[in-house]
Amino acid sequence: MDKLDQLDDASAATAFRRLVRLLRHREDAQNIDLMGLAGFCRNCLSDWVGEAAGLSKAEAREIVYGEPYDSWKARQPEATTEQLRRMDESMAKNEALEEALDEALDESFPASDPPSMTEPNR
Repeated sequence: MDKLDQLDDASAATAFRRLVRLLRHREDAQNIDLMGLAGFCRNCLSDWVGEAAGLSKAEAREIVYGEPYDSWKARQPEATTEQLRRMDESMAKNEALEEALDEALDESFPASDPPSMTEPNR
């Protein structure tokens, strides 16, 4: 078993919140650059939050961005051709891992989830 799966939910949640707060602070780290380097961005993170918590895209994005997405997006410059090229290359690397990541995620749900996520309104 992967040690990541053995990490308790409280520690994982604390690390997640720290990551989100860092991304909120670092607006200079544009989503397109995150995609080009790491293959994920704030939008990806908010999609994962939305899927896990059953939230709308707008609700999940507001959690990650700390404000409505449209407000944040209005302050961001347009992506350059080079940024888009790097993102495309990075996303191609993700394709090979995507199926394995989805399978690992499926195997971890719902066993590692707190009842509030697996049994809403409990």
